[in-house]
Amino acid sequence: MNIESLLLSSAMAIAAGLVGCFAVMRRMALAGDALSHVALPGIGVALALRIHPALGAAAMLFFGALLVWSLEDRSRMATETLIGVVFSTALAVGSAITSGEELIDALLGRPGALSMGETAFGLAAAALVVAFVVMRRNALVVMLVSPDIARTAGVNVRLLNFMYLQMFALTVALGLRYLGVLLMGSLIIIPAATAKRLSRNLTQMLAIGASAALLATLGGTAAAAWLNRDTGPLIVTAAAAGFLLTLFRKQA
Repeated sequence: MNIESLLLSSAMAIAAGLVGCFAVMRRMALAGDALSHVALPGIGVALALRIHPALGAAAMLFFGALLVWSLEDRSRMATETLIGVVFSTALAVGSAITSGEELIDALLGRPGALSMGETAFGLAAAALVVAFVVMRRNALVVMLVSPDIARTAGVNVRLLNFMYLQMFALTVALGLRYLGVLLMGSLIIIPAATAKRLSRNLTQMLAIGASAALLATLGGTAAAAWLNRDTGPLIVTAAAAGFLLTLFRKQA
């Protein structure tokens, strides 16, 4: 992996660790996997139209997050329930229109050479996600505790929820190249679960979540290069190993 890919994967990991902390607190632990599924139809359409697969994936992810936000507001159902319904269907549709090696690459990821434009866009997108989480973390926490209290404090709960879902979708899009549709959700959730066990407050949780995701990405990438294997499975394995180690630690 060249320096551009390593830098971008590190930025993606930090974004995933931060976004994942709020996903865990919102009880959206399964949403990361389900949300990433919606990228598959976008990848299939992009390949059929002979445009960059990342563009199709990102477009479908943003549309999917918008759809969930709209349905959540109308149906009053839990976000995780809606994500499961919408994006499991998307996985079936995507699998139907994508096949062969292209399907394997989309499901498990396949890092490759990055253009300057891709690198710049990826780093800017990761920075946007990090900035959003850091700047809006207090409002996000208040919204989790009580939407009514958040509204009283002047927080536009509907808009904030929409922005969070879009940042979630953007984070998934950033990681598809490295982990694919099946595994990207794991990098969002597992480091955050690790952070939840080790932290005593929100600041610690965000720091540990980002660090755990970054270490898993760097460790998994190094192991993949050494073993000549795909990066995605080894990154998730490294993240899972970190979480398992926390099980031996007694929580205060």
